[in-house]
Amino acid sequence: MNEMPRYLKPRQAADWLGLSVRTLDRYRASGEGPVFHRFGGRIRYLREDLQVWANARRRTSTSDDGGGGRPDS
Repeated sequence: MNEMPRYLKPRQAADWLGLSVRTLDRYRASGEGPVFHRFGGRIRYLREDLQVWANARRRTSTSDDGGGGRPDS
């Protein structure tokens, strides 16, 4: 079985999102990234939280600021 674990390490989360680990780290530090869990010194992400974060960034065009007005928002 190749099922991913419930809690993903930063490398796994970055891969799942198609981002670099460095970008995910920067988003976490700035508060722009997906919510995460801290277990001692370890950072972990839930796949469900990654999906919520990714869904919130859906856009219909490059000029779409995500402010609403879309039928699927």
